[in-house]
Amino acid sequence: MKLMYKRCCGLDVHKKTVVACVQIREEDTVHKEIQTFPTMTSDLLILHDWLVAHGVTHVAMESTGVYWKPIYNLLEASFEILLVNAAHVKAVPGRKTDVKDCEWLADLLAHGLLKASFIPPEPIRDLRDLTRYRKSLIDERVRQINRLQKFLESANIKLSSVATDVMGVSGRAMLEALVTGRNTSPEVLAELAKGRLRKKLPDLRKALEGRFRPHHRFMVAEILVHLDFLDEAIERVSQEVMTCVVPFSRVMEALDQIPGIDRRVAEGVVSEIGTDMDWFPSDRHISSWAGVSPGNHESAGKRKSGRVCKGNTWLRRHLIEAAWAAVRKKGSYLSALYHRLVTRRGKKKAIVAVAHSILVIIYHVLKDQVPYHELGPDYFDKLNTAHIKRHYVRRLENLGFKVILEPLSQAA
Repeated sequence: MKLMYKRCCGLDVHKKTVVACVQIREEDTVHKEIQTFPTMTSDLLILHDWLVAHGVTHVAMESTGVYWKPIYNLLEASFEILLVNAAHVKAVPGRKTDVKDCEWLADLLAHGLLKASFIPPEPIRDLRDLTRYRKSLIDERVRQINRLQKFLESANIKLSSVATDVMGVSGRAMLEALVTGRNTSPEVLAELAKGRLRKKLPDLRKALEGRFRPHHRFMVAEILVHLDFLDEAIERVSQEVMTCVVPFSRVMEALDQIPGIDRRVAEGVVSEIGTDMDWFPSDRHISSWAGVSPGNHESAGKRKSGRVCKGNTWLRRHLIEAAWAAVRKKGSYLSALYHRLVTRRGKKKAIVAVAHSILVIIYHVLKDQVPYHELGPDYFDKLNTAHIKRHYVRRLENLGFKVILEPLSQAA
């Protein structure tokens, strides 16, 4: 095999240690040197100097949990680092030791057989930490609201059966009144309703008649305090996210033009894929990386499964969220795509297809530096006019009608 790099290193990363194998090739001779380093910052700096002393240019390591990050942070400025998927570099049987692992990585790297994982630049990595943490806080908030509804049900309070949002202005006022325990009669609580909820006052009085004991009062109060804490934390993180996306304001404006993508989704998408699409050779590559492209499982000439492959779950969540918002916008291409597929494929497959289309749009908007162009709801009708004519003519003929088609100009 052709030799690509004469001085390279393979790292087998663990929580407390990292085993390094430097491989130096000169003409027909191969020199290997193996050494184990602790993973404290001072020890990793010694590893850095050791690699520099050996003239190493390229370093490869597996993406082991989060333990690769300290090493990557200290080495990325001085070496070309390839972070590789462990599933792609499985050693042959009989080669499973830490020393053998780093030697195997060094051999693969020297011959150019490793494919680097996508690692965005540091500003994007910082933004990714923030958006993922915010998403986790939002998920926790949803869990707390679900837990609140369970406690209300156990107290025979059926507020969620009448009010759409238990944590809305009206719902929160009723819950605060229940917690304080001053006047918890259903009639008084129902009068706290505001807006359109006042049209449901008779149902509210019935829903608020329960068995709210001191135990429920304590639990609901604690959950409300936790929800307030989460709301404040989400707001603080969102402010920090807004500060981090200032350099990408033009990208955010371009993504905001795509149906279904609001500010928060745009922030999440940019944090996952960055703004430089040169990392992905085509929209098919980024779709596969995100896990929204159709799978490819074929054997003996038979296609066995088209299930989507595993990918970046954080990015996929943002895309699915955008897809659900996009299909609600009438008169758009994405809405037409969803309604075209949902009858044949079902809601879940149709929404993944819309998410895939949104990612393709994002890729070309960022890659080609062009604004989003709306194709319109009649795009598919114009795409295959002959097929549509045959379909509806056949249906009318089956109903017993004779069909004669004339262009509108001639009919007029």
